Amino acid sequence: MTDPVRVDVVSDVVCPWCFIGKKRLEQAIALNPDVPVEVHYHPYFLNDWIPPEGISREQYLTTKFGSPERYKEIATRVSAAAAQDGLLYAIDKVSRQPNTTDCHRLIHWADQIGKAPQMKQRLMELYFSEGADLSDKEVLVKAAADIGLDADEVTKKLASDDDLAIVSQRVEQAKSAGIQGVPFFIFDNAYAVSGAQAPEQLAGVIRKVADERKQKAAG
Repeated sequence: MTDPVRVDVVSDVVCPWCFIGKKRLEQAIALNPDVPVEVHYHPYFLNDWIPPEGISREQYLTTKFGSPERYKEIATRVSAAAAQDGLLYAIDKVSRQPNTTDCHRLIHWADQIGKAPQMKQRLMELYFSEGADLSDKEVLVKAAADIGLDADEVTKKLASDDDLAIVSQRVEQAKSAGIQGVPFFIFDNAYAVSGAQAPEQLAGVIRKVADERKQKAAG
């Protein structure tokens, strides 16, 4: 194979199943070491009603689930699933629910230097494992610097409207395509998988795409 299998991932950085799904996709890619894969990340707003400055986690859970207590059972199950994949979802550390527009801008800028996966991973770790406030510009600048972006440049960009339209447009494109839940994986524009499926299932789709390409090439 000359061209890598393209995987487009629509997800949000505050979506726990997206956190798990990213890890499972990486495991799936590792299961097909002979198949080159190129991953592209696309924005999605799990909670587009959150204001730019974010809200308290308690207010968020009350609005979305009725009360923080109602979310506990779900959170415990998701945290256990994350742990099975070697991830830490520290439920009790999360105190703020951010608007993720700026997070997606960071991922877009990181993509320009080939580091979108690292940026996305860092933001997810900050939120789920460290309980950081992703609506805090200082937190975002530090995260960007951690993966190699220029802190001063990122500070200026975050204070501007740079690429806000691009992020919004891509989110609308996902919704227009009928994507209502994330993570959502699109393989070579041919196959779609919804949800954080098992690595073996994702690996099977990657293998299927690679085999179909070989058959076409063979005529």
